[in-house]
Amino acid sequence: MDTSEAGRRLVDGRFELIAPLGSGGMGTVWRARDIALHREVALKEVRPPDPASEAADPGLSDQMRERAVREARALARLAHPGVVTIHHIVEPAPGTGGHPWIVMELVKGGSLHDRLAEGPLPVPEVLRLGLDILSALRAAHAEGVLHRDVKPANVLLRPDGAAVLTDFGIAALGGATALTSTGVLIGSPEYIAPERARGEEGLAASDLWSLGMMLYVAAEGTHPLRRSTSLATVVAVLDDPIPAPVRSGPLGPVLQRVLVRDPAVRPDGAELEALLRAASAAAAGSGPAPVADARRFLPGGGNPYDGTAPLTPAPARRRRTVLAGALLAVLLTGGAIGLVQALPDTGSGPTGTDAKGATPATVRPATPGPASSTPQARPAAAAQGSLLTPGSVRTAIEAFKQQTGTTTFVEMTVYEGYVLASVPTAAGAGTFDRWEYRDGRARRTGPGGRIEDAKALIDMAAVNWDALPALLDRAQRELGVTQPSSRYVIVEPWLFDNSPSLRPYLSDEYGRGGYLYADTQGNVKQVYRS
Repeated sequence: MDTSEAGRRLVDGRFELIAPLGSGGMGTVWRARDIALHREVALKEVRPPDPASEAADPGLSDQMRERAVREARALARLAHPGVVTIHHIVEPAPGTGGHPWIVMELVKGGSLHDRLAEGPLPVPEVLRLGLDILSALRAAHAEGVLHRDVKPANVLLRPDGAAVLTDFGIAALGGATALTSTGVLIGSPEYIAPERARGEEGLAASDLWSLGMMLYVAAEGTHPLRRSTSLATVVAVLDDPIPAPVRSGPLGPVLQRVLVRDPAVRPDGAELEALLRAASAAAAGSGPAPVADARRFLPGGGNPYDGTAPLTPAPARRRRTVLAGALLAVLLTGGAIGLVQALPDTGSGPTGTDAKGATPATVRPATPGPASSTPQARPAAAAQGSLLTPGSVRTAIEAFKQQTGTTTFVEMTVYEGYVLASVPTAAGAGTFDRWEYRDGRARRTGPGGRIEDAKALIDMAAVNWDALPALLDRAQRELGVTQPSSRYVIVEPWLFDNSPSLRPYLSDEYGRGGYLYADTQGNVKQVYRS
């Protein structure tokens, strides 16, 4: 490679490399000077940081060249202030063993990732950020470009605070062939949309999920689904409940509209923009907060505007048919590319049995009524204080039993102030309803979905709830969460062997935490730290 008069590396005889700005799994970005036009630019060197990875995979260089061309073409389609501008692409001469370089505008304000390392942003700034990136995404979507990797590291901040979207290297271009082979998942596990983790592509709604998750992190200061490993994170993205925002003010209802796992019911770009603008007006004191009824997007019930309802998971058992022991086998540096390989179902029992081969407890016929119906049985005494105690959980289970006739559920999640349960609609039924216990009353909140394997049912009355206090204490010690800001417990079949599991989750306002994986008798098998 040539050198400049100052002794620095010179790319294409024109771009003088000054200093690296950052690097990831697929390249290094350099601060550079265009000696022909006397301006500073950013140069992206598209190559893995570890040369050994190229030697191990001879086809990687070709794939990366294709990625560079794809990114250049994606950016060339877009002329928008919220999208980084591309100036030029330098392709290596055939047979030289060189790497492509993408020449882009230099955004001098740093990345959102760096800014969030200092702590969460004020809600008005998050709202401005959201509107800037949404505008860029809508412009990209209008040109048939899906970004597919919206995350803080790919958002740059101008000195005036305006946000710019960059790194379109894994963008999907309308009319282009797929960059990767079947079975390869591209994107960052923490920000990937659930449907993309399941292999569904081509949806603008997936970029909006990623945007919503990024805004959640920016406002709340913690990632609600980050787990100790990339595999655990993907599993959480597919199925774990998302704690309701507590710091986001008028942005909170917007997040709850976007972060729903069914892409068909997420707001589209135009509706999301209207919601963000209404939230911005409310934050500025010049208008009401968004008032669109988000409760229909929350099968678990509750009021999403007062922080009493979580963002609920997808229908139970759904992930087992689509992930079924999926392994995030490879994560390249920077978390940019992961390989997910579907494995056969590892459940050991035949259909209709649990992991030990025993038939689940008989489910007595349920008699669900509408959410507003009056209970026919004498209501159980209301639990007092936090529900995360043995007596309170048993009171909630008894209340569910009086309404449904059974304590054998598909799954159940216990929060400080309420309990959510998925209960079969009848004995032997292949469907379930969603139920909620709150303020001493159990009520049906709506239909849930299909039970795709009968062996998933768990008798909640047989769980050793007396072990719960010790589990919570142990989780607090081993996870290093001295002052938890979020605590809840999930009881459901474990993903990999379908055995009943009891999982207490704890996190603090800084995103530290994780969960314990225990059996339903309270025996801890694994500790997962975030």
